[in-house]
Amino acid sequence: MRSTQHTKLFTRFSAPPTLPPMIWIDDQTPLPPAHLALDKHSDAPGLLAAGGRLTTARLAEAYGKGIFPWYGPGQPVLWWSPDPRMVLPVAEFKLSQSLRKTLRRGLRDGLFEIRFDHAFADVIAACASTPRDGQDGTWIVPEMVAAYRAWHHAGAAHSVETWVNGELVGGLYGVCIGHMFFGESMFSWRSDASKIALAALVAHCRTQQIGLIDCQQETSHLASFGARPIPRDQFLREVAQRTADAAIVRWTYDPLQWAGMGLLQPHPARRMPSTDDPESAA
Repeated sequence: MRSTQHTKLFTRFSAPPTLPPMIWIDDQTPLPPAHLALDKHSDAPGLLAAGGRLTTARLAEAYGKGIFPWYGPGQPVLWWSPDPRMVLPVAEFKLSQSLRKTLRRGLRDGLFEIRFDHAFADVIAACASTPRDGQDGTWIVPEMVAAYRAWHHAGAAHSVETWVNGELVGGLYGVCIGHMFFGESMFSWRSDASKIALAALVAHCRTQQIGLIDCQQETSHLASFGARPIPRDQFLREVAQRTADAAIVRWTYDPLQWAGMGLLQPHPARRMPSTDDPESAA
């Protein structure tokens, strides 16, 4: 992996397809039930509705119903609920031998730092701007960036970051509601930097009883980490149950979280700090 390669595990294409006939909504209209989304035989499988604005209230409604926004420049807000849905059961996360070796060495020798919510704005900007092979543009349009930054300040959207020598080199962002994490996007400017962040997210989820990570769409790369597709009806039941649990109030990195993955702890003299302070400048 080159230093500028973009790793997108929670993946969507650079822009949605041409719009077919669909349900249109405004800011006062509730989102329709997810089962009304277009089926696999349509031009846009999983497309549910269009319209309205991206507000924190609308995003909370959408994620609580198993729906997410995805649209390109010049398009209205499009709302999706694919069937099947790709998820990563936290207990089934697969740590490759090479990544395990990288983590053991990095934790032992202090070669990287993990930070939570330290530079959310930088993470989402990097996810939006880092080039991807075979794709032009991004679905993380300015309105999307603004909406998730507002949701971050409201306490629902989070970043997991990999730092080397004080420099942000990779990470991911997503949304936590109750005891479920909804992954959005990842980026990597150093080899394995986004994979390290994903492993740190899984380690944290295990300590917080967050049992499922939504990955949205199926890819072989996701499958290599243990993700698998499940029917939308099953996914919606998981969402209803897990988002009803009490929210995780504080996201704090703790090196001891790696113990649950069988990894060596950092040497006490070189233990990475728990740098989870919110971004100082937005």
